[in-house]
Amino acid sequence: MHGYYGKILTIDLNSRSFEIETIPENIYKTYLGGKGLASWLLYRLNPRGVDPLAPENHIIFATGPVTQSSVWGSSRYGVFTKSPQTGFYSESYSGGKTPEAVDAAGFDAVVIRGACDTPTVLGIGPMGAKFHDAGDIWGMETYAAEDAVIERFATPSGYKRKGAVVIGPAAENLVVFGVIENDYWRSAGRTGVGTILGSKKIKGIAFYGDEKREPFSKEKVKALTKRISAEGKENPGVKAYKSFGTPMMVDMLNNAKAFPTKYWSQGTCDHREQINAAALHSQCDVKANACAKCLMACGRLTTVKSGRHAGLKIEGPEYETLYAFGGLCMIDSVEEICHLNDVCDRLGMDTITAGNLCAFTMEAVERGVVDYDISYGDVDGTVRLLNDISQRNGIGDVLSQGIKKASIAWGLEDIAVHTKGMEPAGYDPRVLKGMGLAYATSDRGACHLRATFYKPELAGMISPDQINEKADLFLDFEDRLTLFDTLTLCRFYRDMYTWEGLGEMIHALTGFDGDKATLQNNAKSVTNIVRQFNLREGLQPEDDRLPKGLYRELKNTPNPLTEEELEQMLQDYYRLRGWNSKGELAPDEYVA
Repeated sequence: MHGYYGKILTIDLNSRSFEIETIPENIYKTYLGGKGLASWLLYRLNPRGVDPLAPENHIIFATGPVTQSSVWGSSRYGVFTKSPQTGFYSESYSGGKTPEAVDAAGFDAVVIRGACDTPTVLGIGPMGAKFHDAGDIWGMETYAAEDAVIERFATPSGYKRKGAVVIGPAAENLVVFGVIENDYWRSAGRTGVGTILGSKKIKGIAFYGDEKREPFSKEKVKALTKRISAEGKENPGVKAYKSFGTPMMVDMLNNAKAFPTKYWSQGTCDHREQINAAALHSQCDVKANACAKCLMACGRLTTVKSGRHAGLKIEGPEYETLYAFGGLCMIDSVEEICHLNDVCDRLGMDTITAGNLCAFTMEAVERGVVDYDISYGDVDGTVRLLNDISQRNGIGDVLSQGIKKASIAWGLEDIAVHTKGMEPAGYDPRVLKGMGLAYATSDRGACHLRATFYKPELAGMISPDQINEKADLFLDFEDRLTLFDTLTLCRFYRDMYTWEGLGEMIHALTGFDGDKATLQNNAKSVTNIVRQFNLREGLQPEDDRLPKGLYRELKNTPNPLTEEELEQMLQDYYRLRGWNSKGELAPDEYVA
């Protein structure tokens, strides 16, 4: 079979054993790989209603047909489980160099079940899994942990590819938004996938090997790669990402009045010129940095030049970190945001959720609901709170369980901003109304990446205020990007890989033929099995709605999103998906 290894590795932590299994070819043809294969496995293997932190909850690492190929944007791995943050389906992706080591172990997916009695590092290669004691690595911050795992456990003789993924103290302490990190600054960052490893006492995983997928046509893969390389040289999006990275979005969202500020009460930030791409590049030493097999180099390898953090080196901050700490928390120094980025990375926690929770606490203190020494713009208070959350000290223990539980505990449910227990990224749906549909319907909770629908709304492909037929374009974006995740491809190549290009790519890699309608059916199969998973785990109609906090007044916004507008888009979306008015699948669409 071309484009696949045709096998998965299943690791049982309870018995410290593993087995290598094969998967029927029809499963690959239906679900393609990556997210598709992992979602099928998760639905099939996870017990109904399992506690996310129970040993019976599986966690699955998966790559796809493009991984290790010459295809641009192909260095990605995905992690899939049941989220401790939302209680629903969980997916998270990371880039860097390590994804190629994950893939070189020689499996389409690695399935982990059970839990270890003591801290453990797994070694995964072509021969299977090894179990190593990690007692002295447990408790380390992520950078030191990654160094230790690679040095000790990722160097079996004869293998060229090696890498490691690790968790930090936050995930060890079961903070529900713990991340999995690799290459120091790359993260499978949302929904608490790191926390699942923490619950299983897995501090890290070393991947190694020299296995590689055999494509259906090397010539066609080469031709595709050559064409995209040529197009990328003149592509304005590529040039923009290479020059400014995601921080360029600070100005774009402020101009659109959709930059969430002061805990979702404003759409613009008065100090944006102190936290935008220009500020980052002028006040820090910044170099473009790329994942493997990437021509965009959107990453910012940043060194702070002066001040109390002089010499600090990170990759970032990305737009989402600038919005969360610079906008929501009102911190007006890009160097200080670099520091907060570093604190979160070392502790191993998601910066989007962390920034939202810090801002939520600032708002609660301002309202007199919570007694804590912090206020908007307070950097040192924010650092202290991040550490308290990681260690679950004082109010940090409440916040460690996420916005949904914290808002209930503090009686602030009316202002808490999240869907399904996960906070949105920095694109205000009161202005970019299609993002309201995106946040509401995302299977993993409020997410900007499932369809990246801010792109067509900001680029003028469709008016942000348009409601009629918005679900049609949204569905087209969502389906195409679902295929990205089955392959697994970077989102930032969305303008370069059209439906036709994806069909060409899939054929070159796997030999599978398919026009747009066939590919849409592949995407539909993946979407439906994920929806079925969530329905089985208790998804209710209200979980597909936006919170009251996103219907609060937004300053300088003349025509904000209404509940009626969201409901219209939502019902249009359900209809196009073939679901009923409650978002339930038709009986003949359920997987047995």
